[in-house]
Amino acid sequence: MDSKHQSNYKLSKTEKKLLRKQIKARHTLLRHEGIETVSYATQSLIVANGGLGNQVSRNQLLPVLEKCGLVDALLMPPNKPYSCVRYNTVEESKKAYDTLNGKEIVDDLGQKIILYLNFVEKAQWKELGLQTLPPGLKVIEEIISPEDEKMLLESVNWTEDTDNQNFQKSLKHRRVKHFGYEFHYESNNVDKDKALPGGLPDICESMLEKWLKEGFIKHKPDQLTINQYEPGHGIPAHIDTHSAFEDEIVSLSLGSEIVMDFKHPDGMTVPVMLPRRSLLVMAGESRYLWTHGITPRKFDTVQASKGHKSGIITSDVEDLTLNKRGIRTSFTFRKVKQTPCNCSYPLVCDSQMKEAPASFPESDKEALQLEQDYVHRVYEEIARHFSSTRHTPWPHIVEFLKALPSGSLVADIGCGNGKYLGINKELYMIGCDHSQNLVDICRERQYQAFVCDALAVPIRSGSCDACISIAVIHHFATAERRVAALQELVRLLRPGGKALIYVWAMEQEYNKKKSKYLRENRTSQGMKEEISNDTSVQELLVKELPNVGRQDSAHSVSSINDFQDGGCNSRNVANSKLPIHTNRTSFHSQDLLVPWHFKGNPGKDKRVESLGSLGSHDPSPVFHRYYHVFCEGELEAACQTLSNISILQSYYDQGNWCVILQKV
Repeated sequence: MDSKHQSNYKLSKTEKKLLRKQIKARHTLLRHEGIETVSYATQSLIVANGGLGNQVSRNQLLPVLEKCGLVDALLMPPNKPYSCVRYNTVEESKKAYDTLNGKEIVDDLGQKIILYLNFVEKAQWKELGLQTLPPGLKVIEEIISPEDEKMLLESVNWTEDTDNQNFQKSLKHRRVKHFGYEFHYESNNVDKDKALPGGLPDICESMLEKWLKEGFIKHKPDQLTINQYEPGHGIPAHIDTHSAFEDEIVSLSLGSEIVMDFKHPDGMTVPVMLPRRSLLVMAGESRYLWTHGITPRKFDTVQASKGHKSGIITSDVEDLTLNKRGIRTSFTFRKVKQTPCNCSYPLVCDSQMKEAPASFPESDKEALQLEQDYVHRVYEEIARHFSSTRHTPWPHIVEFLKALPSGSLVADIGCGNGKYLGINKELYMIGCDHSQNLVDICRERQYQAFVCDALAVPIRSGSCDACISIAVIHHFATAERRVAALQELVRLLRPGGKALIYVWAMEQEYNKKKSKYLRENRTSQGMKEEISNDTSVQELLVKELPNVGRQDSAHSVSSINDFQDGGCNSRNVANSKLPIHTNRTSFHSQDLLVPWHFKGNPGKDKRVESLGSLGSHDPSPVFHRYYHVFCEGELEAACQTLSNISILQSYYDQGNWCVILQKV
């Protein structure tokens, strides 16, 4: 848009709309990404909607920009819906600003996108140093010839009788065949007593012998899983059970290249390109400690200069583009292990765990013991470190507290370090927590707080004008105990009093936006933006996209019994061990243990277990906290079982389900 539009020149209706969109993009970039635009012409422009995050590739955008002048650099940060272009001269940059603002292009999915440009002084990205593959991981390129690839692909008969024992028809998003033993995805294991007839296909024999002879693999596999992935499909992050297979899992990629994500328990992610006809070998730490998975998407972010060569996908913003996925077939070979595992990672090894992992409670007594061992004792130990990470109040909670009438008596049940106790000086606030050490921190900050159980708060019934319960209810181990905690909040309220309740959500991606919990996933990449990683900017910047609907926030409310009986598509966890969650990843179970990597000086009586030898990563004490993450509608359903309350509001806030209720 020409500078005359910034004066008193009378704008047309179309020009006014364009200017509004341009200003909105400017404000969105500042609010969510920390990118400050300027009103004067510079060599650099931020191109809103022209990013890898909304399917615009480097090969697609660069020719459009080059029509306006010589491009010195095009910076395209991964997963972001914008890019930054630097022209050789200010005049060329200004020409692009005038010519391309409001220009419509078509992305790699065939959807129309409108570009909005704003001047910036410069875009900031920070060097983080070199990267390495996870220890024990290697990728061998061109392990087979194109002729052998064609022969292997043609040998797989996907149209045969689905009753065949090698054919598995239960997976929703991909076709699967097993040979030697059937791989069970629910347990990442095999039944060693039920070998499939026929063994491995004959066509694999000479190939495996060659790999053994050349030292690419140590064990001759006796189990094979063949997966066919359509573009847009993937596989959840997982670790193959330690005791099930030997210390070597290999996967041959056929038909198309793919980016596979490897995640360390501390949240670090390493995206690795697996080229077509390459062999991935996972051994040691990469096999036993790191999860591996494929994100379901139709495009991968790759290095433009490296093409389809193997290696880590760095965040070199001058060298990233999109690569459209094709149909990929993987041959994953394993050697079934007949003896217990004695790896160097006892904390995550099913053969070496010193204690039986926590089980889902079948009685109130077991629930109480689970909470004692995996909630109360843990918070008592990590209180100081936990408090150091809990300093920023959440805006919607602050809004609730500041809206209460002056002089209101408010109880914070499960107050932690008391970060909400001093938000509104016009209120009389009192906090309580099960942890003595957290309550001590509150008292050091001159707040009124005491130790108690959230199921039996020693405050007179009907005496509070409001209560808040933030990130507490999800630590109770049964539905009955969670409802009892809600009932205790209602007991404290006077008629007309309100309670605000937050619980962790199963759905960490909602309305096409990832929660802060997922977005803060740390990467091992060599370049990292100084900009905050908030994908909500993507939704705001692509308003011009046709047919991009928002998920309706209204939802039907199921009864509490639906969730007790395994709602939210969760598996029945009765009589089963609680899974250990991988930090900064999506949840795959409602009841689970979440690791806390302790930083600080361990207490004298603390029982500490290390993750084992972590290669370049510093081992630190790890504790596990029990959580029941709530599905959409579950918190509402639990509240509706209470008497004398009405639900005023129910909403989703940064990975949490939230309810405001009122006592009637």
